[in-house]
Amino acid sequence: MKKAIISIFLVSSLFLGSCEILTQILQSAGSIVLTEAEVVEGLKKALSIGAESSSTILHKQNGYFKDKAVKIFLPKEANVIIDNISKIPGVGQKTVDDVILSINRSAEDAASQAKPIFIDAIKSMTVTDGMNILRGKSNYSQSFDSTAATMYLKDKTYGKLKAAFAPKINTSLNKKLVGNVSTNKAWGTMVNYYNKVAPFLGKPKITTNLGAFVTERALDGLFLKVGEEERKIRRNPLGYASEIIKKVFSNIN
Repeated sequence: MKKAIISIFLVSSLFLGSCEILTQILQSAGSIVLTEAEVVEGLKKALSIGAESSSTILHKQNGYFKDKAVKIFLPKEANVIIDNISKIPGVGQKTVDDVILSINRSAEDAASQAKPIFIDAIKSMTVTDGMNILRGKSNYSQSFDSTAATMYLKDKTYGKLKAAFAPKINTSLNKKLVGNVSTNKAWGTMVNYYNKVAPFLGKPKITTNLGAFVTERALDGLFLKVGEEERKIRRNPLGYASEIIKKVFSNIN
């Protein structure tokens, strides 16, 4: 337990971005010497809390819908509907608003799938992976990357997350989440009305696969949140360390 707590605080120091202190920290932590593997275990605890927090926040009602950074809007192909809404019989602003609310509810419904997939990826992290993350090294930047852990998780989990999110979102899109009407039905009604008048407006018909679109946008929002959590760890590492330690002791008690 003592080593676990010290490793967490060591990770806190490393997250400050000072690579010069790495050797000193690994050589001595009071009277206890920690290996790189033990330090990486501290990192894994910090990342696990960050990943859990991200998926929990987005899974709550309005997790996507009320957050401007991740809110999902209609596919850009549907902008023509909004621009010509007064010319499309059967479609009003409320229809558009209900569809936007519903697709965000679907993303919120699926967000719970992320936690176990993230945790599995974090558990399988090698010591080399962990030390590179602590030093801010990633395949996406030549300089220090404050989202190195997020990029690692994206590389390791995107395919699995997409496979987990897609059926959940497609199921949600068929639920009557808003106004006793499913998202797919509301979207289909709106697009069908538009596609009937599209030739007269000189516009192409809309053929967007709503499930695929919402899945991609939901994952974009998820990794945005994971990146925000990682930056919080790097900005206030001691605060995160304290949070981890509280969780460790609460699980024991």
